[in-house]
Amino acid sequence: MSGPSASLALQTLGIPHTVFPHAGEVTSLEQAARERGQRPEQVVRSILFRLAADEYVLVLVAGPVQIPWKALRRHFGQSRLTMATEDEVFDVTGFRVGTVSPFGLRRPVPVLIDQGVLHEADISLGSGERNVALLMKSADLRLALADATMVDLF
Repeated sequence: MSGPSASLALQTLGIPHTVFPHAGEVTSLEQAARERGQRPEQVVRSILFRLAADEYVLVLVAGPVQIPWKALRRHFGQSRLTMATEDEVFDVTGFRVGTVSPFGLRRPVPVLIDQGVLHEADISLGSGERNVALLMKSADLRLALADATMVDLF
C-alpha cells in the first residue's frame, strides 16, 4: 500500500476510491473541481471546529457554500463555537489546512456530514497531501463513516 494517509485508511477499510494528483498548485475550490472533471458542489470540504477546550468536531460540507454558523450552534446547543486554528487543525488531524480528510486522522474526532454531501453520487475530498484529492462515491463515504452524524445544516 502506498499513497496519502487518507487513501491508506480507506484501503484498510476496503473502500473504493481513486487518488487524484493535480498537475500543479490548487488555489481554489473551483479550480480543483474543474481539474477533477467535477462541479464545485461535488467537492467536499472537511472543516474542523473547536467546541470547547480540546473538544473538536469535523464537519463535512459540499461545495463553496458558507458554513451556516447559526445551524451549527443550534445543533450543538452552544452560543459560541469557532473554527480551529491552523495549529489546532494539524495537532488534531495530522493534516494541514486545505488537505484535511475525515480518513486517517491523527486522533478520533466526531464527524458531522451535511446532507448536501450525499446529493452528488461522485465526490472528491482531501487526501492529507497538498494538491492531491480522493475521488469516491458519496455512498462509499457514508459507508466508511458509518459512525458519523448526518445533519441538515442548510
